[in-house]
Amino acid sequence: MADTQRPLSPHMGIYKWQVQMVTSIVHRATGIALSVGTLIVLWGVFSLASGEASYLQFKTCIGSPIGQVLMFGWTWALFYHLCNGIRHLFQDGGMGYAIPQFIRSSWLSIVGSVVLTLIVWAYILTSGGAA
Repeated sequence: MADTQRPLSPHMGIYKWQVQMVTSIVHRATGIALSVGTLIVLWGVFSLASGEASYLQFKTCIGSPIGQVLMFGWTWALFYHLCNGIRHLFQDGGMGYAIPQFIRSSWLSIVGSVVLTLIVWAYILTSGGAA
């Protein structure tokens, strides 16, 4: 093989992880999680339409600790995808491309999604909706 002096393509090992990189990856992952989680929500809707026995089975499953964790994660994925999608809408309008604004908006979408998720689940747990 010929010895060339061309530079090699950079490898992931030389990149420093940044919040912008993480938010992009997580945005894609939450899109996939929302698609899968929507199947659980549809299961609930169809079991509600199928009758009391079917809905009781769904309620027992989703009320288990694993079901609660899945629904909490789905709620966070929904709010993260929403907040990050709004951030992308502003960027599509030509705003927020300066690096400090980009970093700030990335953190804002993360923090905003966590706060919204906690608000919704605080309401659910205090009103007895998760029982």
